[in-house]
Amino acid sequence: MHTLTKGKFFLTGIIMILWSESIFSQNPIVPPGVYIADPTARVWKDGKIYVYGSRDESPAYYCSWRYDILASEDMKKWKLYPDRFSSKGENDAVPYSDDLLYAPDCWYKGGKYYLYYCLANNTLTEGVAVSDSPTGPFIEGTNIEVGKYHEIDPSVFVDDDRQGYYVWGQFNLKMAKLKPNMKEIDVSSVKENVLTEKEHFFHEGAFLTKRKGMYYLVYAHMGRAGRPTCIGYSTSTSPMGPYKYGGVIIDNDHCDPGNWNNHGSLVEYKGKWYVFYHRSTHGCKSMRKACIEPVYFNEDGSINEVEMTSQGAGEPLNSLDEIEAERTCLLYGNVRIQAFSPTEEELGKIWNGDCAGYKYLDFRKGITRIKMRIAPGANPGKIDIAIDNSWGPSIGTIDVPGGGNLKNWQTFTCSVLPVDGIRALWFRFSGEGDDLFRIDSFQFEK
Repeated sequence: MHTLTKGKFFLTGIIMILWSESIFSQNPIVPPGVYIADPTARVWKDGKIYVYGSRDESPAYYCSWRYDILASEDMKKWKLYPDRFSSKGENDAVPYSDDLLYAPDCWYKGGKYYLYYCLANNTLTEGVAVSDSPTGPFIEGTNIEVGKYHEIDPSVFVDDDRQGYYVWGQFNLKMAKLKPNMKEIDVSSVKENVLTEKEHFFHEGAFLTKRKGMYYLVYAHMGRAGRPTCIGYSTSTSPMGPYKYGGVIIDNDHCDPGNWNNHGSLVEYKGKWYVFYHRSTHGCKSMRKACIEPVYFNEDGSINEVEMTSQGAGEPLNSLDEIEAERTCLLYGNVRIQAFSPTEEELGKIWNGDCAGYKYLDFRKGITRIKMRIAPGANPGKIDIAIDNSWGPSIGTIDVPGGGNLKNWQTFTCSVLPVDGIRALWFRFSGEGDDLFRIDSFQFEK
C-alpha cells in the first residue's frame, strides 16, 4: 500500500473504503480524497453506467498501481469500488510487471468483462485482465503483443458486425483488428497515423464510439494552450478511417494552475449523451478528478463545444444549500483545490487578484445574505461576490481579518443584493501577501 504524505495529506485504502458509498452528481463525481483520472464510461447489460479510470495518489507523478471503478444507475449518485485491479502489492494481478497503471478501458463479451490496461513500461505496455463482474476484481493480467507499436492508452470497440478494434497510441494513433478471444490483436492489421498531431491535434487517450452510422474518435487534443487540455474529436464513416477533424468538445484549461492534460470518453446513457473528462487539483499535473457534462449533436453529427460546470450532469446547484468550495469549475490565478484532511477539501493558496467561478446556481427562491466557512491567514483580505462573470459588479463583500494561522475555521457573513434566475457565481479575492485565507464552503440565505 502506497500512502501519500505530502502536505500532511494521507490517502489510504481504509479511507477509500469509508467513501465507497453513494455520492452525488455534482462535479467532480468522486468524493474528497479520491482522485480518478482518464475516465472511460461504459454502459452494460444491467443498465448501469460504469467509469474505469486511472487513480492518482501523488502530486509527484501520474496514476498509481491500482484502479478504482465508479458505477451509477441514474447519473445522480455514484458508488466507488476501490482497488479492483492491481499491478503490485497484495492483490497483484500482473505477475510480469510492477509498473504504474495508466488509463484503462473495459468491454463485455460472452459473460466476461475484459479490462484493458497499460503500463509505464516501454516493452510490455499493453495488457488485458478478466472478470465475471463489471466491477471486478480483475485477474490474470496478460500482455497483449502489439509488435513494435508499444504505446499507451488502450481503447476497445466492437462494431455491429462483431468485429472488434483495438485503439491506442500517443502523438499518432494506431488501430488494429481485435481477435475473437478479446486478448489478442491481428498485428498484420495494424494501421498507423489514424489520427496525427498535425492534422487532428491528437495527443493521446483515444476512445472510439459510434452514433447513427458515424464513428467518433474522442481524444486528448493538443490545439490550445500548448498543452492537451481539450477533449477533441474526429469522425469517419469507417471504423479505421480516414478520419476528418471535428473540433473541441470541452477544454479543462483554468481548472487548476498546474493543469496539464485531459482525457475522457463520449457515451450515451438513457437517450442522452455525455462527455466524461478530468480536472487537476493541488496546483499540479496530477491529483485529477473525473467530471461529466451533457453534450449535444447538430443535425450533421457535429458536436457543440460545452463548458466546464459545477453542476455536471445534474440540475443547477441550489443557492440555499451548503455548497463545498471545491465545486468550483474555473480558477484564475494561484488559487487551487487542495485537501486539508483525508476526506475534506478546500480552496487554498489564495493570492491577491485570484478568482473562482461556479456554474450554475439556482437563485429563484431569493437571497439576502451569504455565509462562508473560512480559515483566516496572517493578513486581512476581502471576498467580493459577483454574478455572471468575474468582472461583474459586486453584490456583496466579506471582510476577512488577519492574524490567523489558516487553521481555525470561522463563519463569516454579509448582506448581498437580490439575485434571481440561474446564474454563474464568482468570488474575487484581494489582500496583501500570500495565503490570504482558506475557504471550506458557502451558503446563501433568504
